[in-house]
Amino acid sequence: MVEQQEASGDATMTRIGQAVILLHGGDRAEARERLAALWSEIAGSGAALHRCTLAHYMADVQDDPGDELAWDLRALSAAQELSGTGEADDTGPDGGDRLAVRALHPSLHLNLAADYVKLRRPADARAHLDLARAATGALADDGYGNGIRAAIDRLERALGPD
Repeated sequence: MVEQQEASGDATMTRIGQAVILLHGGDRAEARERLAALWSEIAGSGAALHRCTLAHYMADVQDDPGDELAWDLRALSAAQELSGTGEADDTGPDGGDRLAVRALHPSLHLNLAADYVKLRRPADARAHLDLARAATGALADDGYGNGIRAAIDRLERALGPD
């Protein structure tokens, strides 16, 4: 049973990854369609990491900034569900998922900050930008981590002084 669940989890992440490949290849409509179909399967009972990851990418295929914000908020909600207060034990059965989600927090907050900029809500943007910066300790010193830190810096400069 556990092996079947692990295989199922891998299949879900694989399907998300396939949709993301379409998105990065420029086929936003097909990516959105596949992510929406997968969301309808996992929204109510899927693993928090899957829902977080899927919603994180579903936000990227939205045309309306309000819809993008709604999906980014879903991603953050799923991440918070898994990580709780951030004091979660990383050695338990969901420990790997908790570590993965902890590393996503800076990006999740960065995306929310960008959403709020688009919606002309600078105070909310700054609040999430501060949360993104505060969470960067979970990022590795690699291409992904450096890219997120650089994006935080760029958005902070774009927002200007308080």
